[in-house]
Formats: sequence, structure tokens, C-alpha cells
Amino acid sequence: MAISSADTSQRILDVAERLVQTRGFNGFSYADIAEALDVTKASLHYHFPTKADLGKRLIERYEETFLAVLKTIDGAGTGARDKLQRYVRIYAEVLRANRMCLCGMLASDYATLSKPIREKVKHFFDENERWLSAVLDEGRKTGDLQFKGSALDVARMIVASLEGAMMLARSYGEVSRFDATAKRLIAEL
Repeated sequence: MAISSADTSQRILDVAERLVQTRGFNGFSYADIAEALDVTKASLHYHFPTKADLGKRLIERYEETFLAVLKTIDGAGTGARDKLQRYVRIYAEVLRANRMCLCGMLASDYATLSKPIREKVKHFFDENERWLSAVLDEGRKTGDLQFKGSALDVARMIVASLEGAMMLARSYGEVSRFDATAKRLIAEL
């Protein structure tokens, strides 16, 4: 049975995502992907002519998946605090899989990324902040959450805190550091 071109593209993206989440964008090459999949580098270039093309598609796919999860959270019909706790679990599950947020890892390589990749990274975070702002506004209106300042400022603090907590938890090899930070962050709203 022949493997389809779409299947090959997905397999390439799967390996590349794992490599970015564990090593960073500059920490792997097409040779690493080729070795993991037992294919030639030329076949990788067929699907993704440049590493920048691969990076853009990785972010698009990651964002699509992330936004689908957020839509599921919205559809659960729960309150704002529960939505925030579910949002935190997304990060926690990534960390427990010995990975980091894809866009957080890309942000650490930001200065070396192409402009299209930088724009995609920012878009990912913008979408997170937009969703969080809506949840925070909802929570403030229902009395489920209390905070000072704008919902957007708090959303930015949440994203920055979770991304930073992931980095430190990874540095110490202690997921409990992330869990404690995330729990306190949500409890203070």
C-alpha cells in the first residue's frame, strides 16, 4: 500500500512539531526529519521547499488544533473560571508530554525567524489573547471573575505567565512548578 502525499506531509509535520517543541526551530534540520522518517531530504523539500515553508505550516496546523480545542471549551457551556482552568490544562498536557508550546519555542528563536514565521507566531498569541479576553469579560460580567484593568491586559498576563511557567518548569524538570503557578494565577482572578 502506497503512502499518500498528504500522509507524508502530515508525518513530516508531526516529526518537525516534536523537534521544535523539544529543541527549538534552530535546533533541528531536514536531516533530522529525514532520519526519523527514513526518507531522503529531497522528499522533504518536495513537500516543504524551505524550512520557512515548513515553519509556517507547522504554526498554521498548531493554531488550527489549538483553536478547535478552544471552541470545544466554549461549547462545554461552563463558566469562565472553568474555561480558564481548561485552558491551563492545554499547556499542562503539553508540558507533561515533555514538550513546550510550539509558538513559545518559536518565540525564543524569534530574532532568527523569517518575517512570515514571526507574523504567524504573533497571530497565534493574538488569537489566544482574543479568546482569553472574551472569557475574562464574560467572567467579569457574571461575577465569576474579579480583576483590575482591562481584560486584554489580564489575557496578556495569563499567556506570558503560562509560557514563562512552562520554561521554568522545564528548566527544573518539575511540572509541579508549572502547576503551582497556573493554579495561583487562576485563583487570583
